Amino acid sequence: MSRWPTRALLLLALVAAPAHTSAHDASAQAGDSERLPMMGAAPDFTLISQDHKPVTLHDFRGKVVAIAFIYTYCTDVCPMLTAHMASVQEKLGSAFGPKIAFISITVDPERDTPDVLKEYAQNFGADLKGWSFLTGDPAVVREVGRKYGVIAKKVANGDVDHTLLTSLVDPNGILRVQYLGVRFDLEEFRDDLVSLLDESK
Repeated sequence: MSRWPTRALLLLALVAAPAHTSAHDASAQAGDSERLPMMGAAPDFTLISQDHKPVTLHDFRGKVVAIAFIYTYCTDVCPMLTAHMASVQEKLGSAFGPKIAFISITVDPERDTPDVLKEYAQNFGADLKGWSFLTGDPAVVREVGRKYGVIAKKVANGDVDHTLLTSLVDPNGILRVQYLGVRFDLEEFRDDLVSLLDESK
């Protein structure tokens, strides 16, 4: 049965829209149907957490990390994505936190202060021992998004139109795969997180 590819590969030099390719297809072309592709070093960043503390991607070295871009005033896809991630968080059990972490970066830093992000996280049942909600200087946030293929633009009513990409980074800091949109397969998402963890053992 054919379906829209749920994963997209990121070309690290991208500035506009990323190239969308199924990770399964890319792996098969490489002769390895199990291992997720390696796309280069995930761009590092320094942002501010929901606890007003500086956070870098390098802080998560040794863990599998899922990085999503959302904003708290969003009324459609962002809460859906956050709820999906929260459900996967529950399925990861004791690995979540010590071995697997989530990062949600706002695309609306002017409104999404650390305190706003903390309340948002609590509303979704996010386990903050393994899930960081990040904000920062608007120019820095925009640059981080651009490096991950996320373009964000405010519209007249205050909403933010943005690319919806969720990136998986392995314990060595290598960007491995991206999920496009919000309707990706959550079992595949969980399995990819676990496979990257198993791969590092």
